[in-house]
Amino acid sequence: MLDFFTIFSKGGLVLWCFQGVRGPAATAPVNALIRSVLLQERGGNNSFTHEALTLKYKLDNQFELVFVVGFQKILTLTYVDKLIDDVHKEFRDKYRNEFQQKGALGLLNGTFDFKDDFMRLLRDAEESSKVRAPTVMKTFEQSLKSQKTVKCMIETRGEKQKEKVKNKKNKGSKKEGTEVATAPSKAPAGDKQLSAAGDKEELTKDEILQKNREEFFRRHMKAGEKSRSPKPDTQKEKGKKPRVWDLGNSNAKVLDYSNSATNGSAEACPVEEFDPDMALGDKNREPGRLYDLEYESEDEAEEEKVVQNASKPSAKKGGLGGMFGMLKGLVGSKSLTREDMDPVLEKMKDHLIAKNVAAEIAVQLCESVAKKLEGKVMGTFTTVTSTVKQALQEALVQILQPQRRVDVLRDVMDAQRHRRPYVVTFCGVNGVGKSTNLAKISFWLIENGFSVLIAACDTFRAGAVEQLRTHTRRLNALHPPESHGGRTMVQLYEKGYGKDAAGIAMEAISYARNQGFDVVLVDTAGRMQDNAPLMTALAKLIAVNTPDLVLFVGEALVGNEAVDQLVKFNKALADHSMAQTPRLIDGIVLTKFDTIDDKVGAAISMTYITSKPIVFVGTGQTYCDLRSLNAKAVVAALMKA
Repeated sequence: MLDFFTIFSKGGLVLWCFQGVRGPAATAPVNALIRSVLLQERGGNNSFTHEALTLKYKLDNQFELVFVVGFQKILTLTYVDKLIDDVHKEFRDKYRNEFQQKGALGLLNGTFDFKDDFMRLLRDAEESSKVRAPTVMKTFEQSLKSQKTVKCMIETRGEKQKEKVKNKKNKGSKKEGTEVATAPSKAPAGDKQLSAAGDKEELTKDEILQKNREEFFRRHMKAGEKSRSPKPDTQKEKGKKPRVWDLGNSNAKVLDYSNSATNGSAEACPVEEFDPDMALGDKNREPGRLYDLEYESEDEAEEEKVVQNASKPSAKKGGLGGMFGMLKGLVGSKSLTREDMDPVLEKMKDHLIAKNVAAEIAVQLCESVAKKLEGKVMGTFTTVTSTVKQALQEALVQILQPQRRVDVLRDVMDAQRHRRPYVVTFCGVNGVGKSTNLAKISFWLIENGFSVLIAACDTFRAGAVEQLRTHTRRLNALHPPESHGGRTMVQLYEKGYGKDAAGIAMEAISYARNQGFDVVLVDTAGRMQDNAPLMTALAKLIAVNTPDLVLFVGEALVGNEAVDQLVKFNKALADHSMAQTPRLIDGIVLTKFDTIDDKVGAAISMTYITSKPIVFVGTGQTYCDLRSLNAKAVVAALMKA
């Protein structure tokens, strides 16, 4: 049984609605469909689940209409697809003239009495699903038994044994045949010439065995001569020698850290000397500002030159030929069909995959664009390619623009007013740059006047605590307490290795609250999405400490793997959390963006699969190489040929 069926315009005006069961209205699920699918350009799948309901929808791009049907997701209604197609066709044909003549006024002032027609279509669809064609039995002529003769069905007692003997003989003859075929190929060149010059009679079995023996002895004699060759006089000296690098430091005392403190206290480690300009990168930057990601597109003048050069040969062929060639592919005031778009969409899909978009996401994007454009009436001088490309660009920009913007500085100030620290947890797989980008974000927060406490909760990887200690020393050197009224802007909270990460994070948050720190950045160990024990530990850390922001750190280098990582991370956090509403990933940090040129598809894959924003983008090795995502710049790089 259907819960509801509604027809509304893309402008939001409800034209007709059917309520199948008593209960809450269809407003909440339809609004969720509009927010999560229609506005976010995720129309690749015509099904959407909201709480206990399954919604299926169909778009009419010619008249800008949306048809939505809702039913309980525990039900399997096979007639829903047929029903929504029949209702779409019936409603459009019935009110076509009203839509074409009056336009938007027809929607506002029109009365749509469609209940009787809908009930008739619903009954027909239900009856068609119940009626099934009876299964027809095969005739004797269609069976395999009819193809057998009476003679082949008669069996005698001695036939089976005779057949076995024949099969063994046939197998033996096959082996002999293969030996005969392989023996000449293995023979040396001299034997081949003799056999070619001699008689072409077939060799007997004894002659083949004799030849194989001679060849076997000949090989062993050659191997013995090689092994008896005299050894060189110069022999390698026993023992290992240390390798000396050309540009290395020959003083071993500088590299000896064996006498340092085991847990690495700041007093025991020597103070590093480094160039601040190397750590900061750009000297002309504005302190504390998070710049947008930029993409240098090709010069438009160069593109115009290429177009002009390409059009010159066609002009020489003849005036009419050039004119018809220019008009070829134009859609003259007709509605787009799927056949018109399929060749262009196939090229667009291959282009997206080549730019590192996950294959599954590329297919869904092209399907969404096809549904958005199918039936839409185009202008006179508009090509199918340009129309599809424009629609795909708009869809990509819409996907990269988040539903909810994450403003870290605003949230930190809000936490300050409540006199508590703002807690950010970083998670991700191994080697994606969690600690490095945590240090970049620390530097950005310090330049905006916030004090930071770094919680070293990676108690598994060797050197993880020392890496964070080095970043802390460098950040304190760039922003010494003297420049901030004697206040230490960044500190490291660590308890060594092999400890419970959730307990360390809890102690760090309590310490930050007592000491008046503004932000706590929690560094966690890298873990693969398939490692159940480590994913359970991460879910425990997040559930116990309830951070304000959970950031997934992912590489821009990955393609299909990005989808698998994010889906399984979210699934593991949901499965291993004891809370009724589990805490999932809130945002993404996209790292190593400077290594991919224009293959920026990972940004599309990550945002499409999670509907979460990319909060920060790492673009280099210095503390200033941190950017905010610019959706138009990413799409420009993605659509570049």
